[in-house]
Amino acid sequence: WEREKGISRDILVAAVQEALVSAAKKAIGPARELRCEIDQKTGDIRAFAKLMVSERVLSKHDQISVFDAHRIKPDAQLGEEIEVEVTPTNFGRIASQYAKQALMQHIRKAEKQLIFTEFKDRVGDITSGVVRRFDRSDVTIDLGKYEALLPNRERVPTEEYQIGERIRCYVKAVETGPHGPEIILSRADPQFVIKLFQLEVSEINDGTIEIKGIAREPGFRTKLAVYTRDEKVDPVGACVGLRGQRVK
Repeated sequence: WEREKGISRDILVAAVQEALVSAAKKAIGPARELRCEIDQKTGDIRAFAKLMVSERVLSKHDQISVFDAHRIKPDAQLGEEIEVEVTPTNFGRIASQYAKQALMQHIRKAEKQLIFTEFKDRVGDITSGVVRRFDRSDVTIDLGKYEALLPNRERVPTEEYQIGERIRCYVKAVETGPHGPEIILSRADPQFVIKLFQLEVSEINDGTIEIKGIAREPGFRTKLAVYTRDEKVDPVGACVGLRGQRVK
């Protein structure tokens, strides 16, 4: 996961620890300062909790008798808190099953946070991806590590896409949806055309030609107002290209 999804080892370790503690709480019940550890050699999972040394044990979740405490720590005093192993029977199997589910949830959450972190600075850029699936008229685009949404409202009405087809899109927004951050793409936004011209026309990219305005009916017509201070440059000709290659 660290290599494929870009999630750091620290996040994964924290997710495992959190999942194991959740499993322990479910199996053991209330416990003070519950923690778990994994034996790196055997893979055994053990649970530990803090218990208070007491003359009378009224709650096994919070207290330990003086006799039992001295077996763990010979100089334990009344009122002292000591760490005691509280691993339940078959905890390894239970913890593994519970931890796997909780870990996957944590990883999905971390992935979604990475989406926001990585793409918040890419809003306004051009990206390319592969058409992965359709949900009614919305299109899911595979960007590699992440998936993005090309909503119906951001599609060009005259365009049809095929599963597996690679297309270029404009990164319009990173929005917080019901399932976390979501990358919103567009092929209908006027900025998509502007960005494409900046990529394809070197004179626009270096500032020789400026785009002053744009009017677009996606799929039908687009008009650009271009300007240059350089009398030697034909702004319209530069944008159209030889035989119209740059606008095709």
